[in-house]
Amino acid sequence: MLQGLPPLLNSATRVLILGSFPSVKSLQLQQYYAHPQNQLWRLIFNAKSADGPRKYCTSSYEIKSKQLLEMGIGLWDVYAACERVGSLDSAIQHAQLNDLSSLRQRCPQLRAIAHNGGESYKHAKAVDTLLNRANHGPDSANHSPDPRTPIEVFKLPSSSPANASWSFERKLQVWQSVLEKYAP
Repeated sequence: MLQGLPPLLNSATRVLILGSFPSVKSLQLQQYYAHPQNQLWRLIFNAKSADGPRKYCTSSYEIKSKQLLEMGIGLWDVYAACERVGSLDSAIQHAQLNDLSSLRQRCPQLRAIAHNGGESYKHAKAVDTLLNRANHGPDSANHSPDPRTPIEVFKLPSSSPANASWSFERKLQVWQSVLEKYAP
């Protein structure tokens, strides 16, 4: 059983990008999106550049992570653990979900969950229900909308190199539309 990475977020996180599970390279280095062909870092830094597209940050993981948090963007995965050979989502077996129930407390400014690809998005409805509904009493099956600001849920095209059917420019347009709105 492989164990995932701890969340990269803080109390200022406004957008949480949820992936499925770290790649083999990411697990080896203990860094989100460590595979050099994964486009996540490039997508974020290009989407957030006020001067238009630019070369993404080539700094260390620690510097990129700090910059990401300063932008109000966090990273985590829907799966805490799984069995998998290789890095493909299609090889994930016996997955255990991360406990996302504490996100509102950990990230009081959270406004959007952006699923990085289809495997993560499979859990969008459960994540949306968890974050936008409140249970009123231990004996009540009645769920009503949470009075706090709703957290929007989006499906982004995967930043994985396996998602070759989308050009970088096409992915960037979708990523930019979410990041500009929720992490200005």
